[in-house]
Amino acid sequence: MTRPKSPPDIDGRVVTIGRWGLRLAEQIRPALRFSGKTPAAYARWRRRFAPQFRQLLGRFPDPVPLRPKVLERRAYRTYVREKVIFDSERHMSVPAWICLPAGRRRGQRFPAVLCCHGHGHGKDGFVGLRSDGRRGMDYHKNLAVRLAENGFVALVPDWRGFGERAEPAETHPAPRDLCNLGHLMAELLGYNLLTLNIWDGMKAIDYLARRPEVDISRLGCVGVSFGGTMTLFLTAAEPRITAACVSGYLAPTARSLPWGNCGSQSLPHLLPWGARAEVAGLVCRRPLLVQVGQYDTVFPAEDALIEYKRVRAIYRAAGVEDRLALDLFDGSHAIRAEPILDFFGRWIAACDTPSGVTKRA
Repeated sequence: MTRPKSPPDIDGRVVTIGRWGLRLAEQIRPALRFSGKTPAAYARWRRRFAPQFRQLLGRFPDPVPLRPKVLERRAYRTYVREKVIFDSERHMSVPAWICLPAGRRRGQRFPAVLCCHGHGHGKDGFVGLRSDGRRGMDYHKNLAVRLAENGFVALVPDWRGFGERAEPAETHPAPRDLCNLGHLMAELLGYNLLTLNIWDGMKAIDYLARRPEVDISRLGCVGVSFGGTMTLFLTAAEPRITAACVSGYLAPTARSLPWGNCGSQSLPHLLPWGARAEVAGLVCRRPLLVQVGQYDTVFPAEDALIEYKRVRAIYRAAGVEDRLALDLFDGSHAIRAEPILDFFGRWIAACDTPSGVTKRA
């Protein structure tokens, strides 16, 4: 994926929406952009930005009973995979994969990780499946399986518009971006699509909390690309998440307007108040790992490192810079599993691997 080129101006004047947006974004001075240097300044800023962020998210649906059900279960040598479904609101249900460590002892509880998929065919890439159900590898790198093999419970829901929740592709009059169509439908009904997916993520955590295998006090969240969006915004909104990894997403919000957004990743009215670094400021004081591929053409490293520098300033001001980590790796737009396994192993204290299971490198 490469950045689209904007049409030229006419008579030196801006005539396209993309260039208009960039010009306005360059002039915006967010009212709550972080500039503090001390823990006290961070605390004062957070008291102002946190309620503003909650207001920007808008309405959440009314809660309903989860009514969870296991639809299938397969036991492999090193892990167990179940397909489950639960309700997130009156007219919406969420299908998900859950991967469990093999050889669990009676009463044993594991830390859990909520895995957020990016664009593509939804949850399947995290468990090593292609869209046709056969085994395969994509940019999610089978991470849910790897997590289960290393002593974590990994839950991978389909977000709205993806996987088993995808809408039929349009063919007439011309195909349109289904993320944008979903956002428009949600907006007409008084919601924001990103907020609805955050809500589904919260309900996924409610589901994990009900599982006897899970110690919900040790909860991580990880995602790549659009999954990085979900991880960042969900962790900012959900205090039960204790550590997070954002992969292949971080970039300055204003600079990435023409190429780093879609209807699933847009929080209306954010820029007048802050940007992705400020959202990450609500993840702070919790541990955060940022992954950046040096050859990422979707969220290029040079842009990601600009925003990471701002996030680092927030963690430094809060006095917890040791809880922020950067994995700048020799790769492209994909997860790198090993640093994520090490990160969660450190910060959410993985239990010993069950007997009969060898930890996978």
